[in-house]
Amino acid sequence: MDRSDLAHMIAARLAGDRARLAAAYANPVGTTTRHAIIDEMLPGEVASRIAAAFGPADAHFQRRDTFRERKRTCTALDSLDLILKEISFALQQPAVLAEVAAITAMGNLEPDASLYAGGLSIMGRGDFLNPHVDNSHDAARERYRRLNLLYYVTSDWHEENGGNLELWDEKVKYPKTLPSLFNRLVLMETNRTSWHSVSPVTVDAQRCCVSSYYFSAVSPDMTDYFHITGFTACPEQPLRRVLSDVDAVARNFAGGVLGLGRGKDKVYKS
Repeated sequence: MDRSDLAHMIAARLAGDRARLAAAYANPVGTTTRHAIIDEMLPGEVASRIAAAFGPADAHFQRRDTFRERKRTCTALDSLDLILKEISFALQQPAVLAEVAAITAMGNLEPDASLYAGGLSIMGRGDFLNPHVDNSHDAARERYRRLNLLYYVTSDWHEENGGNLELWDEKVKYPKTLPSLFNRLVLMETNRTSWHSVSPVTVDAQRCCVSSYYFSAVSPDMTDYFHITGFTACPEQPLRRVLSDVDAVARNFAGGVLGLGRGKDKVYKS
């Protein structure tokens, strides 16, 4: 099964539920970030095959462990089971992009063959991702990031396991929780106020995700701007929030003025 087969199945699933997804995306509840949820995105046996292909995190998954985040990521897809590479690129195929564009009413979306900041991630007990807004651009700083596609593939995952996507209000006070359930795809917009996080994993199991992003030549608000991934902290962590704010200013200066630390290496490596 290759990326074309997978893309055909994904596009058909999206097309079959387009009206509901478009309505949900245009009218978010509990958050200002527009989003849509697609459950049972692929046939169960296909999703199970993808889940099994992750296996335990090995040397190809790089550990990221700071006060901002703790997880393992991988863009060296050629070193893993072929289906992980194929599902990653299936989400970038024209048929899928066209359906996502129809759902979100974004007519200027472009795929990203480099999978910049995308690829695969594994989170285990205690892993987390603090509230943040994503890097505004692609690796070349030529296009604006517009949409995140997050596909969750851990069998028998439950909300109480943690590792759930959280969409926050603009002041990062109140989250809306989207459980990272098996075979679920979440489409979410990304802009200067689309704060989101991942709650800490609370069980001895792996929460696995395939991430992909779409870009466009114009920004979400039609103005020119740039920022790196900016982190803050949850409301119950006031000291960490202060530290994160100072850290974000410093890192944004390094990335915007000096061109440092923008994660240009976070691309697909063949």
